[in-house]
Amino acid sequence: MAKADETFGRGESDTVLSAEAGIPFWMQRPVRISRRGQFWVPGERVKVGEHTYQHGPMFVAWEAPEKVTRPYPLVLVHGGAMQGTEWLDTPDGRPGWAQRFVEAGYAVFVIDRPTQGRSPFSPEIMGKIGPAFAYEEGEEVFFPAKTLANHQQWLFKADDSEAFDSFVAAFGPLPEDIATWQTLDQARLATLLDKIGPAVLVTHSASGSDGWLAADSRPKHVVAIVTVEPMGPPFGKTPNIGTLSWGLTAVPVTYDPPRATPEEVRAADPVTLRIPALAGMPVAVVSGEVSPQSKYAPEMIEFLKHAGAAVDALHLPDLGIRGNGHGLIYEKNSDETIQPVLRWLEKVAATRS
Repeated sequence: MAKADETFGRGESDTVLSAEAGIPFWMQRPVRISRRGQFWVPGERVKVGEHTYQHGPMFVAWEAPEKVTRPYPLVLVHGGAMQGTEWLDTPDGRPGWAQRFVEAGYAVFVIDRPTQGRSPFSPEIMGKIGPAFAYEEGEEVFFPAKTLANHQQWLFKADDSEAFDSFVAAFGPLPEDIATWQTLDQARLATLLDKIGPAVLVTHSASGSDGWLAADSRPKHVVAIVTVEPMGPPFGKTPNIGTLSWGLTAVPVTYDPPRATPEEVRAADPVTLRIPALAGMPVAVVSGEVSPQSKYAPEMIEFLKHAGAAVDALHLPDLGIRGNGHGLIYEKNSDETIQPVLRWLEKVAATRS
């Protein structure tokens, strides 16, 4: 874990004061001036026996700078088995991407996907729960530094069990059926977009599918998509999560010409798998140098191009940013990894103005 007298971030505003100074950690962070709030996207009422329950609500926290200078808000969608906190303070105590986006002038909406984080999960209502998140899975996906010398940006050393305990604490099980949670995510994101209007979706890992599904539901409300280390490859199977049986998703997405079944999609020539909702859609695929997932980025990009999206590959080592893994949004150099995304967003806004 980081020592109390270490300095993080981009300058003196993020300096963590010495523990010897006798100042509580909550007094060490500079005061922020912003507008903030929270609300719920409710789920449907369902009957179980004699009682009525709510099915899959979604928690939303939002923050906006005193003066919003960017034309579109950002919706940050966390990865599988995680929660919206992965966009907030980093595991070593620095401001995360959510705050950096606010500082850059964006209104930001951070969700806890249905069944995750502050969004409740009752198996009686939602269906069977999947396996718990294991330490070994965390090591394999997020912590290749344990075996790869060039994973230079991970937050703590391999023998720091206290830090690893804190990191794994945020993870929880998903519904057993991937189609269940992707259907819920699609529906709740559509309702959120109806409420806030046109926005940019920023997804990570297993939530990559949510970007395509939200665009399919609300094509006029999804301005662009930034997908960080998206789950893949197309049609791929991810252990303890599920299979992208419809190509980019585990549930139906609208193709032109229409495809009635996953088997039809898989059998089709990839160049014919156009997705009208993604036609001309600006998409940035962000990938790290040593992430196990990054090897699928080229296949995802090719599939998205066939679908009709206007795709840019933001492969960090190609941009001079080295040593990042799957958790690049909160690794040691997270203030550096966000910079290509901020530049890309500015470019997208300029083309729409």
